[in-house]
Amino acid sequence: MNAQYDLILRGGTCVTGAGVRQLDIAVSGGRIAALGMLGSARAERELDVRHLHVLPGVIDSQVHFREPGLTHKEDLESGTRAAALGGVTAIFEMPNTTPATITRAALEEKLALAAGRTWVDHAFFVGAAAENAEQLGELERLPGCAGVKVFLGSSTGSLLVDDAAVLKRVLRSGRRRVAIHAEDEARLKERKALVQRAGVRAHEHPVWRDAESARLATERVLSLAREAGRPLHVLHVTTRDELPLLAGARDLATVEVTPQHLTLCAPDCYDRLGTYAQMNPPVRDEAHRAALWQALDAGLVDVIGSDHAPHTRAEKDRPYPESPSGMPGVQTLVPVMLTHVNAGRLSLERFVELTSAGPARVYDVAGKGRIALGYDADFTLVDLARSARLDDAQMASRCGWTPFHGMEVKGVPVGTIVRGRIVMQDGELLGTPVGTPVRFVGALPRA
Repeated sequence: MNAQYDLILRGGTCVTGAGVRQLDIAVSGGRIAALGMLGSARAERELDVRHLHVLPGVIDSQVHFREPGLTHKEDLESGTRAAALGGVTAIFEMPNTTPATITRAALEEKLALAAGRTWVDHAFFVGAAAENAEQLGELERLPGCAGVKVFLGSSTGSLLVDDAAVLKRVLRSGRRRVAIHAEDEARLKERKALVQRAGVRAHEHPVWRDAESARLATERVLSLAREAGRPLHVLHVTTRDELPLLAGARDLATVEVTPQHLTLCAPDCYDRLGTYAQMNPPVRDEAHRAALWQALDAGLVDVIGSDHAPHTRAEKDRPYPESPSGMPGVQTLVPVMLTHVNAGRLSLERFVELTSAGPARVYDVAGKGRIALGYDADFTLVDLARSARLDDAQMASRCGWTPFHGMEVKGVPVGTIVRGRIVMQDGELLGTPVGTPVRFVGALPRA
């Protein structure tokens, strides 16, 4: 056989910028080479995907894979294995490792650790701190850097920028969109006493880290960012209080929500899961969850990210508030959100916008996020009709659990293709890790 292409996907229902259409997709050299009914075209490998939906590869733009320094919870191999099994083709990893990723050397160490070990493509955030504020404009342009991350409120790790003067320096250094964890540190410190008493339960987590702590931080950072002329991406928004502020700053700010905050609800999740439902910002009550769905419906939400933040069972079993905040999610993002698609809460096209095109647009990713000629051949193959039950035993994360254990889902990822290479098919990993650094518009050339 004279192969014209490396791979052809035959007859899938493809979600493209032109709509949902049945197409063949041909791949050469890791990129999309042809779209349409390709008839007699031949490839070294062909997949019959007539019964599947072919989505642009899902980009999970907020994960914590804990390497270096905290690999008892997760590492780059196990985290990207979970991503590939969950239909995710690229991840952006956060800087609150040990040591924190705040220097060029630390970023380059992560890229070296990822080489040959990641199942999907990857990029790493640089954390903002007082000691690197003036260098961020240079650091954000380095190859493999997803951008700058700012923690306005303390969370897992030591990164924190709660001083207004330092935050102004950070926002004035560089041009790329800055990712923001928006909780007000002064209010968190002031209210910490609420959970420092005998018998307190994880149910008090959203009381301590209340909606006002989120609103104050978002209001403050929007004001400073406008003064600095710096675009922001506000991560894991959880409150109805923040949404009017963000709606009034569409020229400046983009918005992320998580599957956890769209799916779980207080107090039920704390009744069932206790400290395993603890994350920052917290899962809140139905009024806040409903507001997030309304914002998603109205087009205010740009991105869904998992905020995958694993901790071991031994750590999570500590009494609250000694228990750490965070839960895994990279492997469950796609089936949980497709269940919402099947329930009519959002369209499949909107899901694609939030998990592929949206992250690519927000972070200026080069060549990903769309099924279009010349783009990376990243695909998430899903069976929208297939039902399954999520289970702790299925999770590839080193932490070995999911807050969605026992959840019946409808809509399952059955294939993960990264730059034309099939890395997962029918729940099994194939071959060896193929991940390489994600490319960004305006990044410095690789050395």
